[in-house]
Amino acid sequence: MWSFAALAALASAEPNTRFLRKSNASVASALTCGGLELQENELCRDTVLWAAGGGKWDPRAAEWFTQFEGIAGVPIGQGNAADYQRLYWCAPPGGKFCGLPPCGGCSSPPCQDCFAGKPLMANLRPGCAADATGIGCVPPKETMGYNGQHWPTTFINGTEEMHIFLIGDWGGLDGTLDTNEGRPELIAYEWGRQPGPSVFPRSRWNKPHTERLCGHKAFVECYNTLGAPPCEEGCGFVKGVDDQPQLLVAEAFKERAALKDPQYILNVGDNFYWGGIEKTCGSPMDRISYPAKHQFDQIFEGVYQGPGLSGKPWFSVLGNHDWGGFKFDNGWDQQMAYTWFSDRWVMPAVYYKTTVVYTDLDFDVDYYFLDTNFLDAMPPEEDPSHNMCSSKNNRPNATCASAGGPPSVEACPGWFARLWEEQKVWISNLLPKSQATWQIIVTHFPCGHEQAFYKSLVEQGLDLLVTGHRHDQELWQEEMWHKNHMGVTCIVTGGGGGISSEATPNPNNTEDWYGEAQYGFYDLTISKTATFGREAPRRRADVKPRQPWEDQIIGVCQGCGGRQFLVTSCKGCKAAYCSAACLTASFRLHRRGCAFERD
Repeated sequence: MWSFAALAALASAEPNTRFLRKSNASVASALTCGGLELQENELCRDTVLWAAGGGKWDPRAAEWFTQFEGIAGVPIGQGNAADYQRLYWCAPPGGKFCGLPPCGGCSSPPCQDCFAGKPLMANLRPGCAADATGIGCVPPKETMGYNGQHWPTTFINGTEEMHIFLIGDWGGLDGTLDTNEGRPELIAYEWGRQPGPSVFPRSRWNKPHTERLCGHKAFVECYNTLGAPPCEEGCGFVKGVDDQPQLLVAEAFKERAALKDPQYILNVGDNFYWGGIEKTCGSPMDRISYPAKHQFDQIFEGVYQGPGLSGKPWFSVLGNHDWGGFKFDNGWDQQMAYTWFSDRWVMPAVYYKTTVVYTDLDFDVDYYFLDTNFLDAMPPEEDPSHNMCSSKNNRPNATCASAGGPPSVEACPGWFARLWEEQKVWISNLLPKSQATWQIIVTHFPCGHEQAFYKSLVEQGLDLLVTGHRHDQELWQEEMWHKNHMGVTCIVTGGGGGISSEATPNPNNTEDWYGEAQYGFYDLTISKTATFGREAPRRRADVKPRQPWEDQIIGVCQGCGGRQFLVTSCKGCKAAYCSAACLTASFRLHRRGCAFERD
């Protein structure tokens, strides 16, 4: 059995910003290093010579060259021309990038890494012997080498109530990353250059998606002014919420984790907006690039830590934005490689499986992690704003062939289609053989896609579908026949806050809401028995919000100054900071009546 607490952390973008411009990446070169005199370094040559000469003594040098010492290994004032060439290759302040690093002469060799001569190489995962091999210990020699393999089984001891957190679409923009390879900065509005995540503002539409209420350009104005004019009313911008949703959701996530101690997290993708890791695909799987380290530190490691959360596994999949959003050759393989640099990030392949065994509670779960991004892999001439195979936004010679990915723009749609067909055969063969108590699929694209296929999997044992992509929180129960034709409960948990929500988060204006909340995550309680202690029917799911609510609900009320509150029971609802009106609005998010009293 599982039951849910839908945790609201608060009650189709056009490429108009410089952040979304098509990248004119450096000219491909057979060289791996070279001097400033080479054509590949023409753009950065004068700037590097200036910086290594008088620029490093400028009173503002510490402001300009913030990443210098971490990359070059010496203080700003001690850097030579090779050190500054290295900086402008790894993380060019101001964007005048070097196409090649120096071959030698830098202060902390080797000069071809971005970590002061200490390249970030893969680690053995916890519990692995020094000579261990295989998916659970070391990265694959080929990027796709672990597709379809079983990640080592997780064993969980104890008899307490077991919790799993579900989150997606959570990774905002890293505005302090000095992007290389000629890429635009990850800045969407005037105050976007700040440490930690900044939300990307998408367009907002009405519920049937027939009328655009707020275009991307208009929404950017709302972020520039924090809701003041000329921000349009149709954008539904809520100051204190829309401008920091990932951080608000993360705070609720951490508070809930401290209370409930989840055993692991299911992450449904879109981990880094706009286009995943800002690095061209093809990096070796046993090392991490500078952009990947910076983005993981700013958007993941620095945000999701705390009691009950640190060290917990994040079983993850790629979303369309992790492939590149409107291109396919960003550093999706670096997200997979990070599996062997982390003690909690788990994404060993594009698709894979694992098992979790609850030893003392005598039940287990088989998980299947699928890539459903073929749905945004359209013919190159179509829909450039949402098409990973777009001829407008991919370079003409774009390729991920060295990483086993799409070999070209023209071949991109077919590559993703074949990947999906391969997975359909894979899971159709595996599901009927499962002897686990429960079988759960985790993928990115939301409830409603490929319904006939998932219905066929229900007949083979599928118990639950966990998804994201739509930027809200939705619970599609099995009996919702008007839209759910799969015969299984499906969840959308795309409200993690990396991108603005589908509709306004104002709880007093829910006309265009698809689901129960806009920003948030789910807390899944799982056990062997169904509600009221009955034995769970084999391969059946009883997935409903608990009645009465025995768990805590965490949220942010509109009109309460952005303060979080806890509701401990429907029998006596109290909130430390919120008014009775706010409590009513909050419970409306969960479609749950409640007799409350004022503090």
